[in-house]
Amino acid sequence: MALITWEPSGSLTTLRREVDRLFEDFFDGGSRRFWGRGAEPAMEVCDTKDAVVVKAQVPGVSKDQLQVHITDDTLTLKGEVREEEKKEEKNFYRRELHYGAFERTMALPMAVQANKATAQLKDGVLEITLPKSASAQAKVKQIPIETS
Repeated sequence: MALITWEPSGSLTTLRREVDRLFEDFFDGGSRRFWGRGAEPAMEVCDTKDAVVVKAQVPGVSKDQLQVHITDDTLTLKGEVREEEKKEEKNFYRRELHYGAFERTMALPMAVQANKATAQLKDGVLEITLPKSASAQAKVKQIPIETS
């Protein structure tokens, strides 16, 4: 039998996001698109020996439509997915492509050297490498435990 870890805060966050989306869709007639108000690209943050690496899924966004800002302890990603500017008459049977602006701000897990940060966009994934500050790279010292 497999054990599953339950994270109550993660479940509550997901529930809150879904309820917020339900109310927003109701009050603006369902016209809100995924990249509209309140939408956030999926992100992952990992820690390597020398850097914090952040990846964000931003399909359909060109590098000219992205902005990355770093402050002392936060990273902000802004962007926009633009709809094609064709005036051609179309009768849609289904429309699930997402358009509009988005913004996501997240706390960084440790101090970084913002002036040495790099970003690369490839295949709809933005990878931001944030070198750790010298204090964050300090080695962990193991303390011996004595028995009495």
